[in-house]
Amino acid sequence: MRIQINGEPHDLPASTADLPSAMNLVELIAYLKLAPERLAVEHNRQVVRRADWSRTFLSEGDQIEIVHFVGGG
Repeated sequence: MRIQINGEPHDLPASTADLPSAMNLVELIAYLKLAPERLAVEHNRQVVRRADWSRTFLSEGDQIEIVHFVGGG
């Protein structure tokens, strides 16, 4: 399946024992090896609340934006 992540085309692997056929945002974040604690995610131009990540499934052509929050002072 091909989606866009932060404006770049990205091919996700086909269904395997490790990855289900319909990947949700939680699984995408894990696949990308990102720490979810400091992320905001937009799916097709809609901000998705963290509580809804597991119910938001990806489809061919979806556009995902992932923003990392960085602390500092």
